[in-house]
Amino acid sequence: MSDPGMTLFRLRLPGCENELTGEKEMKKMKQNRVCAIAVFMVLSRVCAGQEKTDNPDPSAPGVVTAHHQGLHGYISYTASSPSARSGYNMGMGFYTAVWPLIDRPLADFQIGLPSAWITPDNSDNTDTPLAPVGTFARDHWPERGPTWDSVFQTVEGGLGYWAGNRFRYGPPKFSMNATPQCYDYEVGSPGWPFFQSRKALPDDRLGIAQLSNRLLIPPDALPFEGNPNGGFLGCTYMALPFTEPVTGDPPTGDHAWTCFLSADNFKGPIAYYIPETWSKIGRLFNYPFIYGRGLDARPGRMGGGAMEINTVPRFDSADAQGIGYSKIPKLQFPVDKKGRSLLLQDVTYYSKAALYDDFKEWRNGGPPCSGEFSKRGAWKAALTTRTPRFDQDRREIAGVTNVFDTKTFGSYVWGLQWNDGTAGGMGNFPRYFKHDGNRRVAVPAAEVPVETGLLDKEFKLADRRGPYTSPDSGAWSRPGFAKGPFTVTLGDGSLVTYSWYRFIDQPSFQQYNWSEEKKAALQAFVEKIHARWPIDRDYMAPPGRGTLVRLDPALLVTPPPGLEVGYVPIVTRQEAAGP
Repeated sequence: MSDPGMTLFRLRLPGCENELTGEKEMKKMKQNRVCAIAVFMVLSRVCAGQEKTDNPDPSAPGVVTAHHQGLHGYISYTASSPSARSGYNMGMGFYTAVWPLIDRPLADFQIGLPSAWITPDNSDNTDTPLAPVGTFARDHWPERGPTWDSVFQTVEGGLGYWAGNRFRYGPPKFSMNATPQCYDYEVGSPGWPFFQSRKALPDDRLGIAQLSNRLLIPPDALPFEGNPNGGFLGCTYMALPFTEPVTGDPPTGDHAWTCFLSADNFKGPIAYYIPETWSKIGRLFNYPFIYGRGLDARPGRMGGGAMEINTVPRFDSADAQGIGYSKIPKLQFPVDKKGRSLLLQDVTYYSKAALYDDFKEWRNGGPPCSGEFSKRGAWKAALTTRTPRFDQDRREIAGVTNVFDTKTFGSYVWGLQWNDGTAGGMGNFPRYFKHDGNRRVAVPAAEVPVETGLLDKEFKLADRRGPYTSPDSGAWSRPGFAKGPFTVTLGDGSLVTYSWYRFIDQPSFQQYNWSEEKKAALQAFVEKIHARWPIDRDYMAPPGRGTLVRLDPALLVTPPPGLEVGYVPIVTRQEAAGP
């Protein structure tokens, strides 16, 4: 998931003599995001003469043309929020449904399943820019002014399909994505950005510390077991004090936003954002105003979320009368016997009483804490929704509400109510659209003339692409791993290579000149966590309804003898397994 806008504004493409810019497109799209990798692929094909530009209507009957911008919009919900002064701003989480939105792995496709965005609470600032001059957001998104608070820093990790995925396998994946520096770059795993590049991030942009010693976190995101069909995955981001706040340049708070997952075969924290990930922007741009305003020091804000429909291919054609029609891929939703798709539930906000206080006391020598989120620090949100709007190539789509509309089921569950008689099995988003002036009207397949050639036209399947690689120097080699490498084959058809690093020796920490005393204290505390926090205990409260999905069992690993505590499995490469 990602809301603010294109993450790539200016790029040079193979076969193009001139540098292309996305400025005009960005102004048109305003607050809607166009994924950088999707833009890159489309523009690359334009330059190579392989992609036809979008036209209002096809030029000749029966001639099928391929395009992007097949569907855009947000299927969204709003969560009631406790007051800013209540303190329920140190953690946010929910349970979201997992299902194969598409029935085959498609190329050039990106849709996020229900998720949310967390930003630092800078509501006390109404007029001073948080994005320094020279950052991508400040220089290219003037509409986000005067503060640029929505694109300053975000945590937006969740479930989805991303155009940059290299190993698609049908169902969605989970990735803990974030943008720490005004969309100058992104962080999606302990080594890589989220899907824009197969190369690991530069050492000074690594931002995630792997915490779990039982779960691999591959750069192409976490796959699931089998073909999940509406079971739930729990996800909570909790601000925890692994280290003390520090003064200096820059000052850094103690908020380590830690990702907890709740699946049938794994429960607990997987990794956290190192606080310096958020604070170093102030020093880098010599901008003291934002000291203390990042997610390392500020509580979080999360007002709701959505399914973000981002990059969807389409076919256009016309009938014998010259009337245009469009086709998009099959988008499917699990539907129960009452005609409902239950997509998200149990949105919960947390105060320091949920875990932060007990965690800090334990770190400082007090009694161990179980890691379970205390009910005394939890506030459950009521959900509301509204009818979504969709467009195709910036043309309004009509008729979707004849098929389904969004709805809340009680106070804590959000999803879809199907209006076309669908009950049980799978409900399908409209696939075909008749061109009616500047509108696109949803029509059933039976109303699409055969001569258009659309009914039998199939979308391109995704290919497995080149490997994710990491360097054999710098932070990855000094001080380096303790044991490895090892390999495992995942259900998405990829081969993952990983090695065991002492927690404090993993690459993300090597950019910081911490004292030996600070590193030793953190290492010792993580060893206690490994010893006392198993993967079969509830940390989040169980979901109110439904069952939990299972992560791909191949992601689950066991530490080698002698490395049972204090060591973590760091992925160093991911590539196709076999031809």
